[in-house]
Amino acid sequence: MPFRRSAGQDTSTPPAAGSVLKGLLLTVFLPVLVTEIGNGAVTPVIATTTHQFGGSTAIAALMVALLGIGRVLGDIPASVLAEKVGDRRAMLIAAAVSFLAYGTCLVSGSLIAYGAGLLVAGIANATFYLARQSFVIETVPADMRARALSALGGSHRIGLFIGPLLGAGVITLFDVRAAYVVAIAANIATVVLLAVVRGDESEAGTRERRAQEHGSGRVFADHWKLFATLGLAIIAVGAVRAARQTVVPIWALHIGLGPAQTSLIFAIASCVDMALFYPAGKIMDVYGRLAIALPAMTILGVTMALLPLTHGLITLTLVAMAMSFGNGIGAGIMMTLGADTAPVAGRLRFLGIWRVLGDAGNAVGPLVVSVIASVASLAAGIVTVGSLGLAASVGLYILVPRYSPFAYRKPKEGVR
Repeated sequence: MPFRRSAGQDTSTPPAAGSVLKGLLLTVFLPVLVTEIGNGAVTPVIATTTHQFGGSTAIAALMVALLGIGRVLGDIPASVLAEKVGDRRAMLIAAAVSFLAYGTCLVSGSLIAYGAGLLVAGIANATFYLARQSFVIETVPADMRARALSALGGSHRIGLFIGPLLGAGVITLFDVRAAYVVAIAANIATVVLLAVVRGDESEAGTRERRAQEHGSGRVFADHWKLFATLGLAIIAVGAVRAARQTVVPIWALHIGLGPAQTSLIFAIASCVDMALFYPAGKIMDVYGRLAIALPAMTILGVTMALLPLTHGLITLTLVAMAMSFGNGIGAGIMMTLGADTAPVAGRLRFLGIWRVLGDAGNAVGPLVVSVIASVASLAAGIVTVGSLGLAASVGLYILVPRYSPFAYRKPKEGVR
């Protein structure tokens, strides 16, 4: 059972971080990991699938962006759904919808139907991720929050490591469309897992949380200054991180690499990415959020700008690994900052708006690459998005201390 503080509970001896994370393994981390296996199998082949339909490189970037656009469209409805039915049921609904969306991608005969499937998959992902983030925030003590949310981000990354490997294998044995079969199977497994494994969420707890929630309009009005300032930095963070997944397969296609090679590059880079989430979370809990946020965005931005200098499998793999290092040490940073700044009353609606900002960046990053690639060059689009990483670092340095009490944090004795 996940650790949950209750009224009158003795808090003089807090639980070890390991026991807290272990309690979240089956209810939080494993469902996210399985879901991301499906997403990881599909993402590297969106550009190739688009080209099979006759789409250009710019259209391929747009197709990838539809996943992010779907998440933007789904974030606010996701907060309402999770508020009404609870986190677990919201995840079940999201996994079922994602199953249908990737099924559409598999059997689609046109770019319009294919794009619609990607858009709906993005909407389902928004619901899935918000429900798990909310559950972790409610059940984990504040002094372990970054580790728990980084572990949640790490679950994403482990799935994104396994997914491209499976995708590369099935593509080699069959064809590109087989990657969507992996995604469909992953969503079926997620539904079964959620149906079998139950956490400690109760109907009474759902009703109590529903009664405490404020509407999205009121939450936005109460916190508009935060959204208008720190929110812009979060958009930039989301843009760079999403573009990382877009530019690697598109650049690989540009320099003549095949889909199996591209999936292999994704898998190797994801291995670097997933190895860093727990150390990063511990550093954030002990030394503060900026100790990780600033180097993460600086490294990611600089290495992305170097991507157009690559010309083959080895050099592209090395740069992708460096990009993943920057992305990996920043695992969970946006979710952690959202948790730090979210109010108790109206938390779900706040997180919904917060995720709109991050997911807007997810949509903006690939769109910037698409637009600049269509009017200038693909390399120019990649360098432009990479420069947003440096801008994000400056914004976080200035704004995080204004809103997060954990921006800077000195080491404490006995911190686990």
